[in-house]
Amino acid sequence: MKRKKVIALTLAATMTFSLAACGGSDEGAAETPAATTDEGEAAEAPAAEEAAPETEAEAPAEAGVTYASINLGEDYKDLTTTIKFIHHKTDREEDGTMADLISNFNAVYPNITVETEGITDYQEDSLLRLSTGEWGDVMFIPAVDAAELPTYFVPYGTVSEMSELVNFADQWKNADMCYGVGYMGNAQGILYNKKVFADAGITELPKTPDEFIAALQAIKDNTDAIPLYTNYAAGWTMGGQWDAYLGAITTSDETWLNQKFVHTAEPFKDNGDGTGAYALYKILYDATAQGLIEDDYTTTDWEGCKPMINNGEIGTMVLGSWAIAQMKAAGDHPDDIGYMPFPITVNGKQYATAGPDYCYGINAKASEDNKTAAMVFVKWMVEESGWCDFEGGYPISKTAPTSFVFDGVNVVNNITALEGEEDLMNEMNAESELSFNAGGDAKVQRIVEAAATGAETFDDIMADWTAAWNAAQEECGIEVLY
Repeated sequence: MKRKKVIALTLAATMTFSLAACGGSDEGAAETPAATTDEGEAAEAPAAEEAAPETEAEAPAEAGVTYASINLGEDYKDLTTTIKFIHHKTDREEDGTMADLISNFNAVYPNITVETEGITDYQEDSLLRLSTGEWGDVMFIPAVDAAELPTYFVPYGTVSEMSELVNFADQWKNADMCYGVGYMGNAQGILYNKKVFADAGITELPKTPDEFIAALQAIKDNTDAIPLYTNYAAGWTMGGQWDAYLGAITTSDETWLNQKFVHTAEPFKDNGDGTGAYALYKILYDATAQGLIEDDYTTTDWEGCKPMINNGEIGTMVLGSWAIAQMKAAGDHPDDIGYMPFPITVNGKQYATAGPDYCYGINAKASEDNKTAAMVFVKWMVEESGWCDFEGGYPISKTAPTSFVFDGVNVVNNITALEGEEDLMNEMNAESELSFNAGGDAKVQRIVEAAATGAETFDDIMADWTAAWNAAQEECGIEVLY
């Protein structure tokens, strides 16, 4: 079991995202929404074993300087040191955005030199570096157990204190201390082209699975656009995206994903009312079976889809809100890019979850000067840099201005796991090999393949998932309560 639990850690994304208990979103997914741009594949098991050893966590590092105690622009302006920041945003290294951010930071803190490194295969590489300690001073926290946070990272302050300043302060918590602050947030909905919808005669955004499939059919019948672009070939756009809608979006229950899911006997049953996990994944199956996706799903192109939706060649894509900025920037029609709530309605209401993408973590082994400089740098990036808004992200800072708008939906959170159960989802994911919100691309690609070929019915797949889930519950010794 320990080995399988460790393997699960490498698959957990930023969510990302995903937005599960204590993991960051996977941008390759998140922006999957751990949130990319184009992230590398999930790490292999050996890397995970190296990165997340089964050792006792160290006591929390003493929080000398805290996030809340810093007055930006006033404190530590004479501090002279060099810090290093590793991250997954290779695109922002290449286009000069990161250099501009650092330049703006140095206009306020000229004596703090910030070296940055964008890493393509971030999930794997960051875990390897974490195990050696050779990664610098600030990183985006990869998939580690909550129990290990004090071993690797410095606390920013208590969760309650940080919750006054930032959203999602409990995403990376241990003993009521906050160890991670998001660089941007993600809300979960569907990206769409407004002009394509208008040309197809769609006057109201779909609110149920049946209405969404009908809208896709209208696009196919009345335009030349691809109704739903699956991005099958990219991989992370499958499990990394569709899994992100589990939980409160499909059930309205904020405790379902991280507290009830592992204890549920039949989480994939048909509720009969267009809600729940069954309804979520059936949208993809039905769209594929009815020819409402690209002609050849095996040849989809992640980079190529961006100008395609901008130019009206694609109607919809299932991606987190992190993708809005990328799609708008990919062509001459940014105003045609829209974002709508996921088409599931529970008791007359639509829901969207929001959570952080990757979160900044500060090295517990850094020198005291570097810890202080890193804390200043993180706070400036969150509150003053404007990076979150530039990326189109759901706001992290509760004080910084934001342009994010998501109307007609109830924004909720998937509440974190119960105390003592923080790692149950990792264990279930590994034992069942379904890896929800943890890199489970193959299981979602299976839905497309089955629907396209007729090899399996959707109910066959759901029955298979249920059998794997129940076997995992028994193997992990998890009590079935629902």
